Amino acid sequence: MKRYKRRDFLITTGLVAAAMLVPCSLLTRETRTRPNILFLLIDDQRNDTLGCAGHPIIKTPVIDDLAANGVRFQNAFVTTFICAASRASILTGLYERTHDYTFGKPLLSAAVMSKSYPALLHNAGYRTGFIGKYGVQTMGKPEPRMFDYFEPHNRNPYFKKQPDGTIRHETEIAGDKAIEFLKSNPKGKPFCLSISFNAVHAEDGDKKNPYPCPKAVEGMYDNIEIPPPRLSDPAIFKNHPQFLKESLNRQRYFWRWDTPEKYQKFMKDYYRMISGVDRVTGRIVKELDNLGFSDNTVIIYMGDNGYYMGDRGFAGKWSHYEQSLRVPLIIYDPRLPQKKRDIINDKIALNIDVPATMLNLAGVNIPPHWQGCSLMPLLQGQSTPDWRTDFFCEHLMNHKDIPKWEGVRGERYVYARYFEQQPVFEFLHDLRADPDQLINLASNPEYKNVLERMRKRCDELKDKYEKAEQMESKAFEKAKKVTTPPALQW
Repeated sequence: MKRYKRRDFLITTGLVAAAMLVPCSLLTRETRTRPNILFLLIDDQRNDTLGCAGHPIIKTPVIDDLAANGVRFQNAFVTTFICAASRASILTGLYERTHDYTFGKPLLSAAVMSKSYPALLHNAGYRTGFIGKYGVQTMGKPEPRMFDYFEPHNRNPYFKKQPDGTIRHETEIAGDKAIEFLKSNPKGKPFCLSISFNAVHAEDGDKKNPYPCPKAVEGMYDNIEIPPPRLSDPAIFKNHPQFLKESLNRQRYFWRWDTPEKYQKFMKDYYRMISGVDRVTGRIVKELDNLGFSDNTVIIYMGDNGYYMGDRGFAGKWSHYEQSLRVPLIIYDPRLPQKKRDIINDKIALNIDVPATMLNLAGVNIPPHWQGCSLMPLLQGQSTPDWRTDFFCEHLMNHKDIPKWEGVRGERYVYARYFEQQPVFEFLHDLRADPDQLINLASNPEYKNVLERMRKRCDELKDKYEKAEQMESKAFEKAKKVTTPPALQW
């Protein structure tokens, strides 16, 4: 185990609710300003695969309970749609175009990581921990200065043999280590524990059992017939340009969803893995209660990108549709008064908002170069007339079968351009008239002015984040030339 420097369970509604009965007026000033933070990041889960989001089949009672006693952001999105880049954005508070990291790119610089949320919380006196899928590679091994407890896991394989000879699923191991971290926390020391589940990412090399679930949830959903994907009409797939028809989204469709038998088996396995994460989350929440942390621990639950699950004839993520962009985001703060709980917020929330929110919760200054916004005003029910109404989104990984693109997702219109196609291929969707994005309006003369406006907005945001990347690069190069690099001080 790396330490730097230093049975079945379903949660009942009453467990979380009991922790929330302590009114804010009874908490000390220090308690109000220095909460513990538990950040749960789940892989490949889109926004609608939770019971609290209205899914008719999947069972997630623990997460549903957190939502019922917290705030669920029904318009939560990621700014880029693959685990490496999305996780780098969450760590650094920056767009992919600014931190410039994804698969196949140079390592994240120590300068950037010195301003990551765990580094800043650690510097502010928090005990910081990380468990699970790290997902990024860094220059200069900064993790000892970021984390007091660092336990990254590979998912391959999900089932791992333990020193005592037992076999444990990676999701269960993450829960075991989370409980170990909580039990070892010094009295009075605030903590931020980040648990990044490998689930529910498929074992891409295993075509027969890509979603191996924990034994505790085996058999769930066996007697249920999973409905076909809602957007499974073959005409929807055929309406795509050829470069998307031949993309990895389509190739992986044949791995998992192309026959009724495979679809039934793998969807049930996928649901079981989500329920397995829910169950382990229940174990962790129960331990928070056992240790007396419940009334002062903020819990954040989020996905790292969406997932197609056969919709549009696709698998994976990576493209501009809602199934790729949307993720679950729930924030449970036990200190909030009752009238500010069980809230569904409809403002646009982004993955890069989460680190800013964690710093805001901890009373730590948010770096001015960060590009997200704290969600605290929304959690507290404040008026936010100037809140964003659109956001930039992009996928920049070099892969011959994943077309690069950039665009803007607004409250009504979605614009995307696949800029390496010859000629550039554009999409324009009107979410009000066509919420399923089945019609491309880019060539419709009636939408010419909208298209021009969205193009201009995309250029504006692209230039903004590219200039920020250039400033970051210059600052890092300057820091490397001095004996004691200021940008690398912690």
